[in-house]
Amino acid sequence: MKREMICIGCPLGCQLCAKLTETGEFVSVSGNTCKRGAEYARTECTDPRRTLTTTLRCADGGVVAVKTEQPIPKDRLLEAMKQLNQMIVPLPVSIGDVLALDVFGSRIVACQNRQKG
Repeated sequence: MKREMICIGCPLGCQLCAKLTETGEFVSVSGNTCKRGAEYARTECTDPRRTLTTTLRCADGGVVAVKTEQPIPKDRLLEAMKQLNQMIVPLPVSIGDVLALDVFGSRIVACQNRQKG
């Protein structure tokens, strides 16, 4: 079985072709110009992950931009959003502040500064 994809591991955007067994196990990849492409194809075929970027509500009614520190399983993105939608962040917040400790194996960090009022 073959699976074609465009690599997002670096700016080149190589056309990758991953070979898989009938049971979906990764065998090999072609089309990559760097080793990041090979790793991307392997991960995308066996355990796809994404960095979640969103906003969280703040105590003053505004929002603060946040992201996962590490990519989380792609099939858990909606569950992660449900968890995060319940949060209200106290102010002030600085870039890099950890706002949640474990959302599917990653911490949630602030991507902007927010002051009170």
